[in-house]
Amino acid sequence: MNNSHMAEEIREDPITLKPVELYVFLDPIHEKSWELQAIIRKMQIEYGHYFSIRMILSAQLMDLNRACKDPNVQAEEFSHPALPSVAVKAAELQGKRAGNRYLYKLQEYQMLLNEDVSSYPTLMDIARSARLDEQEFAQDFYSVHTARAFQCDLNITREMEIEEMPSIVFFNECIEDEGVKLSGLFPYEIYRTVLEEMLGGKEMERQEPPALDELLKTYTSLTTREIAEIYHVTEKAAEYELKKQVLQQRVERIFTPNETLWSLK
Repeated sequence: MNNSHMAEEIREDPITLKPVELYVFLDPIHEKSWELQAIIRKMQIEYGHYFSIRMILSAQLMDLNRACKDPNVQAEEFSHPALPSVAVKAAELQGKRAGNRYLYKLQEYQMLLNEDVSSYPTLMDIARSARLDEQEFAQDFYSVHTARAFQCDLNITREMEIEEMPSIVFFNECIEDEGVKLSGLFPYEIYRTVLEEMLGGKEMERQEPPALDELLKTYTSLTTREIAEIYHVTEKAAEYELKKQVLQQRVERIFTPNETLWSLK
């Protein structure tokens, strides 16, 4: 991580104290983690002024050491289920937003494009697609800083006794209070209700979603279903409005084997 990325981090993340912190535990290549990301995005849009997020990445690490020690495996051919998590930690060294972009693109490749994201060449392709500095990403992928960051995530996962991915642990400002753990995937309303309870049960003020162009600047690309849920309309109504944006050459429609994505032109 160079000085320019450190300056970017300061601009991106001014210190703001929020009453609730969410520890979000993900395995990037699991479908439920992808689904949870959509829920988190909606909750950030509506209630993000009440909470901050810390992403904790994990993976099944069986046989990783054995694979690393195999002298016949070249770096360009190396493949393992833990590599996507390592890649996200490497991307985060270029800034929090860079890390978030990389994580979303990685899940897009896995869930929508059916790509094998456990291979090093694909992870490099994702870095290019996420607009990262590719040379720096390649160096950081093997750096001690990335290894330590990933090991820290694994330690937190173990200490908090996280046994299922995805999971979220909610903490409030009172350090004496225990966190509230939700293991697995739940409907949006469950997470919203727990957040409200962590705030003492007072009714939360929901923020209005931003304009579509601002939304797509923040999240790069979204599915029809996500956009419909964010704006509280039907998928049919959302698609109708999005098609109008396509005709105005403001939005691009991207077809994938499993879903339709929308991004800024």
